[in-house]
Amino acid sequence: MLDLLSAGLVSGWLKLAGLPTSFDPSEMIAHTTVQTPFWRSNDPTAEKLVKDYLKFLNSQGLKSDEQGIWLQSGANLLFSNRGTTPVPAASLTKIATSLASLQTWGANHQFETLISATGTIENGTLQGDLIIQGGGDPLFGWEDAIAIGNALQKQGIKRVSGNLIITESFMMSFRDEAAKSGELLKKALNSKIWDEEIRDEFGAKEMIRPTIEIKGNVQTGSANPTQVLLKYRSLPLVQLLKYLNVHSQNEMSQLLADNLGGAKTVIEKASQAANISPDELRLVNGSGLGTDNRISPHAACAMFAAIERMMHPLNLSIADFFPTSGVDLDGTMENRTIPKHSVIKTGTLNQVSALAGVVPTRDRGLVWFAIINRGTDILELRHQQDLLLQALQKEWGSDVDATVIQPTELKQTAPEQRIEIMQNRG
Repeated sequence: MLDLLSAGLVSGWLKLAGLPTSFDPSEMIAHTTVQTPFWRSNDPTAEKLVKDYLKFLNSQGLKSDEQGIWLQSGANLLFSNRGTTPVPAASLTKIATSLASLQTWGANHQFETLISATGTIENGTLQGDLIIQGGGDPLFGWEDAIAIGNALQKQGIKRVSGNLIITESFMMSFRDEAAKSGELLKKALNSKIWDEEIRDEFGAKEMIRPTIEIKGNVQTGSANPTQVLLKYRSLPLVQLLKYLNVHSQNEMSQLLADNLGGAKTVIEKASQAANISPDELRLVNGSGLGTDNRISPHAACAMFAAIERMMHPLNLSIADFFPTSGVDLDGTMENRTIPKHSVIKTGTLNQVSALAGVVPTRDRGLVWFAIINRGTDILELRHQQDLLLQALQKEWGSDVDATVIQPTELKQTAPEQRIEIMQNRG
């Protein structure tokens, strides 16, 4: 465990704390991860600021016992208000789905989509069906479909005499019904039937556009291909999760959870990885839609820290998977005033506003936090969350080194580079 703390995140923390980088990392373990069991640390600063925060919410008609809060630095519990009670946490569920996905597949995993056929290619026509065997790629979109279409055309396919058959786990452009994704793919493969909006976005003059006409219909179910034409790989999981969490994309998260085995599997894997009781993680889906998904503030912090801990040996940090203040300016970071260099995950329902993550400080190191509010004025709740975090970072020292939590510069490969031609092999 201590080997994981010998470089990267900890060396940055040592710099911001004014300590020599040769400092024994075992002495700093309490400042880098959420630990269980933990012990309560008397912190007057945290206590005053959070009690003032709760007092303000109470003045707005919100009961303190309906607000979940957890603040922790290493093994030091700085403050808790209903901290171990599972409450509706909205898209904080995606922390659990992300952790379970990483635990199962690893950060560099790429989902594979197979493109097969039931017939032969004769004079530009595939005499049979075109089959898409989905592999669970949660971010398959128009660019991916166009690249596949162009690759099929290079193999001599201009027309398909049969049907487009969708099998297994396939989703395009967040259409969670396979038939709808199939219809979208059929359209994407033939630029002659693109509407004006699609043509404007993907019809640049320098762009090669496929014109594959599929005579038959879109079908879903099983198929028996006679040859595999292409293998298409998704972006690595680290990049998929970054997009998912920056935009809090529900369909992506649900598809990952489904392919893991459902909410029960997510609970088992995430609670084990974070060393928390499954009683603090009660899920019915992988996205966070609905109030039946309940997570304790403590569990949210522990799962966040578990991802940081797991990814450290790969020279990745929590900032590679979740939105980072000052770096990710769109998505759920838009219109937020989160303290600098913080990494967060938001969650919103009609009567829930949640925020969890980590704030770097000079005096307390990395402070893991979760704030789960019940109330209807979502914009005001978000504003007050941001103000509380700003106040805490100011009190504990905001002059932090920007490299303490910094996303890695990961190059994103183009769709064309993720295609493998399979025809006539073997």
